[in-house]
Amino acid sequence: MKLTPELIDFMEEHGQTEPSRLLLNASRFPDVDIPFVVEQITARRQIRDKLPGWYANKALVFPSKLAAEQCSSEQTAGYKQQLVNAEDHVCDLTGGLGIDSYYFSLKAKKVTYIERFANYAEAACSNFETLQADNITVLNGNGEELATGIKDVDVFFIDPARRGDGNKRVFALSDCEPDLTSLYPILLERAPKIIAKISPMADILHTLTLLPETTEVHVISVRNECKELLFVVERKQEEPLPVHIVCVNFPTKGESERFTFSMEEERSTTPIFTETAGRYLYEPNASLLKAGAFKIITANYPVKKLHINSHLYTSDVLVPDFPGRTFSVEEVIPFSSALCKKIVKEVPQANITIRNFPLTVEALRKKTKIKDGGEIYLFVTALADDSKVLIKTKKYNPLVEI
Repeated sequence: MKLTPELIDFMEEHGQTEPSRLLLNASRFPDVDIPFVVEQITARRQIRDKLPGWYANKALVFPSKLAAEQCSSEQTAGYKQQLVNAEDHVCDLTGGLGIDSYYFSLKAKKVTYIERFANYAEAACSNFETLQADNITVLNGNGEELATGIKDVDVFFIDPARRGDGNKRVFALSDCEPDLTSLYPILLERAPKIIAKISPMADILHTLTLLPETTEVHVISVRNECKELLFVVERKQEEPLPVHIVCVNFPTKGESERFTFSMEEERSTTPIFTETAGRYLYEPNASLLKAGAFKIITANYPVKKLHINSHLYTSDVLVPDFPGRTFSVEEVIPFSSALCKKIVKEVPQANITIRNFPLTVEALRKKTKIKDGGEIYLFVTALADDSKVLIKTKKYNPLVEI
């Protein structure tokens, strides 16, 4: 499965054409496999932002648009490199498009890619050759069955399929394919480590009970949207250590935000509260919120929490390295029905966030008539004394603050 120079030129020429139009006019191009070309064009549109390096390589081929939709991004695949060593043999049991296998190969000594669908394996083989990834072995077959015959594996990587009957999304580990809850003990007999990519919708605490040998959980967000949960499972140690939760967010610009803690630290921390918002308001990034790092934040940063259930923080002095968004507070307004009727005159347009409050954003917009967007950010929440407030803010701008 390779793209000829002629097909590449054709795709370049018709890359902006609507796929449906190409299919309707297929008879005009008798020497071109139009359905295949349409699949390639559609897949490339899927990966343009999350795989810019692969998108730029016109010789790479995609087995389906679904493969392009479900694959890891370059950022998250690159992050997984940190979880393996240079001398490791990594076995990817659910190869898919091959993004993770390829990025593992850039660091690990050897990678074995396994994929049950023949057309995916064929595309991966072609792409690895194009990318000169000559330390990857491609196998077509069932990963569960083939895993027992592969020797000297240091790390198994697995990303169970999260679609059930009728292509319906599933989130429970036991509903995914393969069932990691029954497979992982077998894999740990063959290798000392497993890296499992779990649905970002999964409950971390519940998953830890299903995978008790977990040593690390990596919660990865891209542009403040939680994308991946990675569970690192290792053979039992003589003295079990606390599970480390590593929260990582890749912002649009700048360096990644990273925060590490343990569930025991979170449980044992007594948070510091305040009864009002200070000069700055902080909203943790999606990784911290997903991981449940709510109390521990006040032990690691000079901030105070607004309410036990609000998960918003404040300070009078700027905390420049806070792992999330920072806002300059303009006004703290007690919330009331009367406020809903008149605030639109002062704030006709705003971005609204609801935290620990009995109304949805949609319901509040209906009550206040405030339109979406603009430079104003309204946080509607509860303070430590349970009073309801509306906090009017703008995104922190260091140029304005100077």
